[in-house]
Amino acid sequence: MSALRETQAAFRAALLGDDPSATAIDIRGDGLAPAARLAIYRHHVGETLTELLKDVYPVVCRLVDARFFAYAADRFIAAHPPTSPCLFEYGDTFADFLERFAPCRHLPYLPDVARLEWAMSRAHHADDLTPLDPRLLGEVSGDDLERLTFRVHPSVALLTSRWAVDRIWRANQADADPNTTVHLDGPAASLQVWRHDDDVVFRALSAAAFAFHRALAEGRALGTAARIAAAVDPRFDLATSLRELFHDDALVAFTLDKEECS
Repeated sequence: MSALRETQAAFRAALLGDDPSATAIDIRGDGLAPAARLAIYRHHVGETLTELLKDVYPVVCRLVDARFFAYAADRFIAAHPPTSPCLFEYGDTFADFLERFAPCRHLPYLPDVARLEWAMSRAHHADDLTPLDPRLLGEVSGDDLERLTFRVHPSVALLTSRWAVDRIWRANQADADPNTTVHLDGPAASLQVWRHDDDVVFRALSAAAFAFHRALAEGRALGTAARIAAAVDPRFDLATSLRELFHDDALVAFTLDKEECS
């Protein structure tokens, strides 16, 4: 069994690593040289993973062009091969890779565009849970409202960027106005990404609303989250923000006195 595991590990390294020669000796030629047969598999695996990354990061690909994206994907695959059989989980560290990838340093906004696209992919594949019925809050006494702790939908992600990544993303959609100009020195982005019905969407949040949403996602009680948001902006409107969360179907349960309601 140990020999089998070693052979499997060597074959995996040959398919995904930089040196395929080590395992070629274990491959039968059968009319085709072992190295050539291995090259076919390597090419197929590389193409499959590259296409997977292109599907997850279409705007990143558009921003750098397909040839450069294929080069970056090849380097990423070699350094970060899949570790899970669920391929939709692959590519979560691509943004961090781009941040360190020297040929991308002249595109400082690119990693955050990738982070937005990964959040959208993650939202698409998140579990489908029933949204919280806001009428259940009517069963909570006014004195207890501040102690409510909400559970957000697993598709929800919150991200910030110094770059206008939301506008960059929209400007690179097929139906976008080709004359659209995005000013990189424009306002930073604070975004909520989530799946609403069958669509993955995102929208910009004010600094106070973002702080509120993040506090709830971190498990802070409603009263604490509201005070955090008010510290960012005293004009923060708690009722409006709660209505938006329920409208977005972004909440799935709440806890009061260790009893979860959903």
